[in-house]
Amino acid sequence: MNRKLVILAVFIVYLLSTYFSYSFFSGREGGGWQSPVSSYVPPKGNGVVTEGVNVPKTEECPLNGEMLTKNQRALWEKRRPLGVMIENHKEARPQSGLTAADIIYEAVAEGGITRFLAIFYCKDAKYIGPVRSARIYFVDTLQEYGRYPLYAHVGGANTPGPADALGEIRRLNWDSYNDLNQFGVPFPYYWRDYERLPSRATEHTVYSTTAKLWEYAKNKRDLTDVDENNKRWDEEFIKWKFKEDAQEKGNLTKVSFDFWVGKSDYSVEWQYDKTTNSFKRFNGGEPHQDKNNDKQLEVKNVIVVYMQESSANDGYEGGHLLYKTIGEGKAIVFEDGKATEGIWRRKSVTQRIKFYDKKEQEVTFNRGQIFIEILPVGNEVTY
Repeated sequence: MNRKLVILAVFIVYLLSTYFSYSFFSGREGGGWQSPVSSYVPPKGNGVVTEGVNVPKTEECPLNGEMLTKNQRALWEKRRPLGVMIENHKEARPQSGLTAADIIYEAVAEGGITRFLAIFYCKDAKYIGPVRSARIYFVDTLQEYGRYPLYAHVGGANTPGPADALGEIRRLNWDSYNDLNQFGVPFPYYWRDYERLPSRATEHTVYSTTAKLWEYAKNKRDLTDVDENNKRWDEEFIKWKFKEDAQEKGNLTKVSFDFWVGKSDYSVEWQYDKTTNSFKRFNGGEPHQDKNNDKQLEVKNVIVVYMQESSANDGYEGGHLLYKTIGEGKAIVFEDGKATEGIWRRKSVTQRIKFYDKKEQEVTFNRGQIFIEILPVGNEVTY
């Protein structure tokens, strides 16, 4: 479909959508809006592949090395990476969909409250959310996932200045294309979970599914594994290195840290389980559960990345932040019950971040979910 026609159609839909919603929600943090249809029930299944435990897992996920089935590969080969902003405010818990993400990034959004950028590609989540607003350093991070990665969010930082996430999305020509801002994507691709409203502010109740977002990208934006010019998303994508679990495990028991002093609701602890060779996540002192399956988040690799944090000084009341996502800095990789101290390095905004040990050897990750914690330079990590 002609790109100009797509943009025109999306703009018309946008005007209709904002008629119902924009007067209640500003696109920045705060406020609230209501969906014009309150009785919507999302369809069952939602495209999630369910297979027996004995189905061979012979296919490597390009993002995190996890071995999955041929049926799952048949799905992921027809789409592109999807980054979803999932919030971590206390009222947003428990979140939905995090256990199905291939890679998760966490950083402070504002006021010491953290937010997740969950990257989906190889697996599906029947529900994802609560979906929240964009931040410019997450836009920067997502750019390393090939050509036109999908970006799902509800509004975003838009104060003029260096933290203007929505302005950056426009500059990249993502808007009305691979950008899946709720204000440009109509109901029912996003909906509000009204069961949460009695006890939570409305901004903590927006949900979607991976299947519906990939469906929208395919049918409305002509984005599958290729773009409108028939170019694959991964032509220049660089994979990390993966391995099987180590035979010898280390004696690490837990990893703990704070993002900001005095913000214990967002303190993190990862407890290492030697029998499964995985780390179980605790969020603000409680087991971090996924509402989709009531399972605690449990990952094979935890990476702590130190980045320079600063204020955007753009006059926004909540205090927009900046992180220096380009260059290099200290990193600690936790896997196999061990800690590998080294550095992270990223030469440009479109280049994949890489991790190296003290001997400048690239770190090889265990196959499975990867969780990247972005901490301000100078923070202490106990392990």
